[in-house]
Amino acid sequence: MTKGEQTRRRIVEAAAPIFNKRGYEGASLSELMAATGLKKGGIYRHFASKEELAAEAFDYTWEAAWKVRFLHLDEMATGIEKLKQYIANFVDRRGPVAGGCPVLNTAIEADDGNPVLRAHAAKALRFWLSRLQAIVEQARKRGETRPEVDPKAVATVIVASLEGALMMSRLQRNDEPLRTVQSRLIRYLETEVAVA
Repeated sequence: MTKGEQTRRRIVEAAAPIFNKRGYEGASLSELMAATGLKKGGIYRHFASKEELAAEAFDYTWEAAWKVRFLHLDEMATGIEKLKQYIANFVDRRGPVAGGCPVLNTAIEADDGNPVLRAHAAKALRFWLSRLQAIVEQARKRGETRPEVDPKAVATVIVASLEGALMMSRLQRNDEPLRTVQSRLIRYLETEVAVA
């Protein structure tokens, strides 16, 4: 990695929590300069625009969150156990970048206002859903789920439930919504998804 690439990476790492907490509009250039230790010209020497930096910061944050959420899944014997582990990771492990779920944060802020960031969040969501869907599809092939189970629907229920619970937990400043949704999702997996 060249010195310029290292500096670019350091800028992204420093900017990521700012964008994830404050959003694109809320992240001021002075705050980004303070976090990176660079002047405006130093930042823009490595990035063509604030939007380019925000997009890379989103990708960095999403990758970090994704790695934490998918920890230990390969160690689980069945697809249902993998989904339960995924849910536990989401509830119990906070992402390594402060500010909550980058997909939720970016999707809400950039919905109609920033097509570049919206595209990055939409791509991340597609990846996320496809990974969970693949777990369910594999479990169905192994006979671990009911034959009528729709893998896409299961992935959607898990992501939508957890993201909604995360939003509520953040607003209420407690984990009760996440814990409630976790127990409901476990019951859903055991009673409606897994073979009886």
